[in-house]
Amino acid sequence: MFNKILIANRGEIAVRVIRACKELGIATVAVFSEADRHALHVQMADQALCVGDSPSKDSYLNMQNIIMAAILTKAEAIHPGFGFLSENTTFASMCEDCNIKFIGPSAAAIDAMGNKANAREVMKAAGVPVIPGSDGVVESVEEALKFAKEHGYPVLLKASAGGGGKGIRRCNDESELEKGFEAAKSEARLAFSDDAIYMEKAIVDARHIEVQVIGDEYGNIIHLGERECSMQIRNQKVLEEAPSPVLTPELRKKFGDAAILAARACDYKNAGTLEFLLDTDNKFYFMEMNTRIQVEHPITEMITGFDIVKEQISIAAGNRLSIRQEDVKISGHSIECRINAQTTGLIEYMFLPAGCLGIRVDSGIYAGYTMPPFYDSMVAKVISHGQNRDEAIAKMRRALDELVINGIETNIDVHSQILEHGGFLRGEYHTATLPQMLGL
Repeated sequence: MFNKILIANRGEIAVRVIRACKELGIATVAVFSEADRHALHVQMADQALCVGDSPSKDSYLNMQNIIMAAILTKAEAIHPGFGFLSENTTFASMCEDCNIKFIGPSAAAIDAMGNKANAREVMKAAGVPVIPGSDGVVESVEEALKFAKEHGYPVLLKASAGGGGKGIRRCNDESELEKGFEAAKSEARLAFSDDAIYMEKAIVDARHIEVQVIGDEYGNIIHLGERECSMQIRNQKVLEEAPSPVLTPELRKKFGDAAILAARACDYKNAGTLEFLLDTDNKFYFMEMNTRIQVEHPITEMITGFDIVKEQISIAAGNRLSIRQEDVKISGHSIECRINAQTTGLIEYMFLPAGCLGIRVDSGIYAGYTMPPFYDSMVAKVISHGQNRDEAIAKMRRALDELVINGIETNIDVHSQILEHGGFLRGEYHTATLPQMLGL
């Protein structure tokens, strides 16, 4: 096992990794920007080093400074969390070159799955069902129009280097496609420094289902069931639950088998997530693979009793998977609400729900902390677990009623609306439900 791990991230995921390391008896190193000098993860770690100015490009994306911080503190491994450098092939390779273990998949696997157009081809070759789409990158608007004519509208323009729901533009007719093509390329260039675009047929009223996989360095791969992520706005997830309320045991097995097949196709090691779309005819299609820990991993931990972050660390240290597929048992139901800040500033007062079985809060803020304006807006994740879906909903309602964050505006009310929505209560919703509910 490692003696010391550097966490190349911030906020609640940095806190989450530090907690796992403490339980494993591993010393931790936090890196931080000037804006995060007083952040919670900095206070919790055994050591902390400033790696740059407030903007991400100068700090949390500064590969040279982070590698140097690991060398200076004699950290043997780096956990990248999610976002920032977690799916950066160059950074994973730099870690390897410097004899620092990257706690995640190989650079080759990140590269294979990171380019979404390439990932489609890998999945097709492996026999995983994929959404009807372009054969590789679409080079011109004429080519885009030809694809739309063959497959019908609506279509999606997607950044090949995209991820996290970013770099996606829906076009409902020829006019929108003609206007949107160059705009989509420009957006992709700004977001990912790569303007390559591919296309997919839009699956209308789809459900977004993802499967958690984890593999060791000896070829063993298992899945930990699925998560339902259809409550989203502009391709950004807001609320997730596990298991999905619509999957039958037979369909669940098909999802799990497809996820394992996909992971084997890229010789996957460590934790990753296969994302699929499920249409109204119960046909599902591969969408993308996230080669990192997911924001919503806690709901899988709650229904399986399996600590994914600890397992990531153990696998990276060279250990075999601690469980087999037949050991994975789904118990009860879990819901996660992402609490996002809508303004920044001083957290004047904060009260987190607790005191009852089945509630967990992952957060990187505290009363007296000033939210900086430079980073992701998520400030906390509230997770409930019940013996069944109704109990998980009831526990989440109670938790949200107790949750108080004064000094900034948040989306707590949106989550309360979701938990009262008839379609959600019946488990009858899809990726367009939340925008429709909020009138967006």
